[in-house]
Amino acid sequence: MSLVELIAQADERGLAVSGLACLDRCLPLLSGDDELLRPLWAGLADGEDADAWGERLEQIRSKLGDGGLEEPGGDRAIGIAAGDNAAVGGPAVGDEAVLLARRMLAVAPPVLSVAEVRVWADVCSVALLRIHRLLGGAAPGEADAALAEAALADARREGRTEGMPPLVAAELRRQVVVLELLAEHGAGGLRRALEVSTEGRRVLRAVVSRRARGKRG
Repeated sequence: MSLVELIAQADERGLAVSGLACLDRCLPLLSGDDELLRPLWAGLADGEDADAWGERLEQIRSKLGDGGLEEPGGDRAIGIAAGDNAAVGGPAVGDEAVLLARRMLAVAPPVLSVAEVRVWADVCSVALLRIHRLLGGAAPGEADAALAEAALADARREGRTEGMPPLVAAELRRQVVVLELLAEHGAGGLRRALEVSTEGRRVLRAVVSRRARGKRG
């Protein structure tokens, strides 16, 4: 089953875990603190109510600061997450990757309704694939390339993977595995989903570190 199909069929918990796992893998671009999102993971594992999720989300945003972000849920925020770099003047690779990661947190829904977390999971999926393409060597998207970039991400997520860069292919597989785990095991798959995300975070941190060393060299 393709990633698009899995997102379309996932329940509220699966979608929330999918979005959170994507965000978790972006921690090297956000704060470097691997424990930052643990309260959200714990809440999903314990089945806490939506109010608890929203409160913990705001606490995490407060720790990071808004960094110039617009209010969560804004159309421009979602547009950037989908690859619309014209809205921010075509940032450099590192800057765009950080911006995409921060937007994923900015548009996280305060309430865990199926409709809202499905939109968030989808936005996070596209944004994280874009981040991996950027850090794997793709050029930052210009205005005239934004639609082509979005179309490419959709094709990948629908299962058309020919010629996919290895870094992107590995991330796509992680996204599929997380949703499959929650679909098959419900709350019982959450621990394994966290392990998959932790592995992906290590990969992304290694890529970020390698790029940083290259710049210094």
